[in-house]
Amino acid sequence: MLMPAGVLIVLVLASIAVDMALVQLRQRQAYDLAAAAANDAVTAGADPVALRRGEYRLDADAAESVVATAVQASALAGSLAAPPTVDITAEGLVVTISMTADYVFAGVIPGTPDGTTVTATATATAEDGTP
Repeated sequence: MLMPAGVLIVLVLASIAVDMALVQLRQRQAYDLAAAAANDAVTAGADPVALRRGEYRLDADAAESVVATAVQASALAGSLAAPPTVDITAEGLVVTISMTADYVFAGVIPGTPDGTTVTATATATAEDGTP
């Protein structure tokens, strides 16, 4: 009598492990997307007039546009829970992305959510390439 119960317990634990692995994967994808968008924005969002004077300054509108374009060009754009946020700092910028992570097996248990939302934040700074 204990063998069927043991198999059921193993199946439930395996389904929890799969669902949590999918959440971890989505978290990692959100971070990678935020890091790529931040890297693009910190370089492509530089103010060209300031660069000609030998200074580096981010153009906030250009940086936000670059982040929006990078995120929308991604295959993960359909999984966004909210539009990405861009915060300009003295050192560079911070991009925050929220994505939905759907569960595969948790939906068979009544009353459980279909998924969760994961958030990732990445910071990028521009550095002078001269030694």
